[in-house]
Amino acid sequence: MEERQALTAFAALSQETRLHILRLLVVAGPEGLAAGLIAERAGVSASNVSFHIKELERAGLVASRRDGRSILYNVDFGALNGLVRFLMEDCCGGQAQSCADDGAEPCAKC
Repeated sequence: MEERQALTAFAALSQETRLHILRLLVVAGPEGLAAGLIAERAGVSASNVSFHIKELERAGLVASRRDGRSILYNVDFGALNGLVRFLMEDCCGGQAQSCADDGAEPCAKC
């Protein structure tokens, strides 16, 4: 992932409702959720969900597909993994012991 793409993704995720929607979609997995169900679970209106989904789609983090009369939204796990890889690509500066926190394993690159 390039820095510009990462910045766009982080900008989209820097809003509370969008972050909540993305986390709901992560839990839903590849099957995704319809906008109405997202709205219900997020506690916002359907029009509000549409506005936020549009920003997540623009950032490349969410995709949509038609299923009969419904449109289902799901996380683009490849893009989300790319964002995590972007954050971790220079992890530890070659110092694996500095990556461990309270006994946690250091990142894979170290």
